[in-house]
Amino acid sequence: MSIRGQAFIAGAYEHPRRKIPDRSVAQIHAEVAVGALADAGLSFSDVDAYFTVDQTGLGAITLAEYLGLKVSYIDSTLTGGSSYLVHVGHAAAAIAAGKCNVALITLGGHVRPAPGVGRAPGVGTPHGPFEEVYGVTTVNNYALAARRHMYEFGTTSEQLAEVKVAASHHAQYNPDALLPNVVTVEEVLASPLVADPLHRLDSCVMTDGGGALVVVSPAVAKTLDRTCVKVLGQGEAPKHTMNGRVDVTYTGAVWSGPMAFAEAGVTVADVDYASIYDSFTITVIETIEDLGFCEKGRGGDFVLDGGLISPTGRLPFNTDGGGLCNNHPVNQGGMTKVIEAVRQLRGEARPEVQVPDCEIALAHGSGGRISSRMGSSTLVLGREDA
Repeated sequence: MSIRGQAFIAGAYEHPRRKIPDRSVAQIHAEVAVGALADAGLSFSDVDAYFTVDQTGLGAITLAEYLGLKVSYIDSTLTGGSSYLVHVGHAAAAIAAGKCNVALITLGGHVRPAPGVGRAPGVGTPHGPFEEVYGVTTVNNYALAARRHMYEFGTTSEQLAEVKVAASHHAQYNPDALLPNVVTVEEVLASPLVADPLHRLDSCVMTDGGGALVVVSPAVAKTLDRTCVKVLGQGEAPKHTMNGRVDVTYTGAVWSGPMAFAEAGVTVADVDYASIYDSFTITVIETIEDLGFCEKGRGGDFVLDGGLISPTGRLPFNTDGGGLCNNHPVNQGGMTKVIEAVRQLRGEARPEVQVPDCEIALAHGSGGRISSRMGSSTLVLGREDA
């Protein structure tokens, strides 16, 4: 069963704050839920499905109780930062199957748990005793992918830096961005190395915050005094170490992208705007290649000469500043990727970065670690009349 045209995003809201010490995790979820429902012109009593990956208490059940929701459908699928794109696809499928009509998706939290809370990544997992004991971290995992990409394809640190430059160009127009200052390639390369070859400015920000989406049936969308965004296609796929046959030069987007494009009935040539998960600059370059915007190994060339800068670049991307400059709430940035894609399709992005006549937008999320195991999800969205 295809989800093309079977659901619409009616509400989208991003928390405006990047440091929220005076709110609990539940309060942040509540604030973004209120914002998204108000944006859609709906209320909590209209919601009959709830999606979140919050891991406190009983997760989605605990937060459904806190929000006072009475729902017939609930989903707490966790694929890291790509979870919220997966949730949009799952919500659209549930709506198409007649399981619900108004799905609320929320993300909220603080960037780090309180001291003593939580466990080290990988503890208790099959790979933990073989990897985590040697001090594997997120940044050196991504650095491994960057160094291999350089070796295989000649990608340079200067090319990686162009991704950050484009993100900073967009962030200057976003009053909520954590890092609103424009930077140059030279400044990126002059920032401290955190894991060779990645510099501090090759890395995403770490913030509190959150966001929410409201996905509705076509029947509900028709009743709303709001421009809605049509869900055209979605794909999801894990990529892991494949029992030792490891290739760190590509991501799960090689599978999730074609699935999403096929369901949507469009190609990369039709995409006017792309929200690309940007945990690190190498993530963007590999993802652009894997989604088919350029040949494998040519991502470094693709981003040169303002290739990612809106509105004139080959592929305007992350016009809110993305995770590299704006916001990376709870270290899971897929939610904000969808929100900015919705803004672009509605014509509600900031004027300086709005893509003219934006008809087709792509949002892509990555979760986990690019050189070991990850979850990828690609979402293709269109204007209401698409």
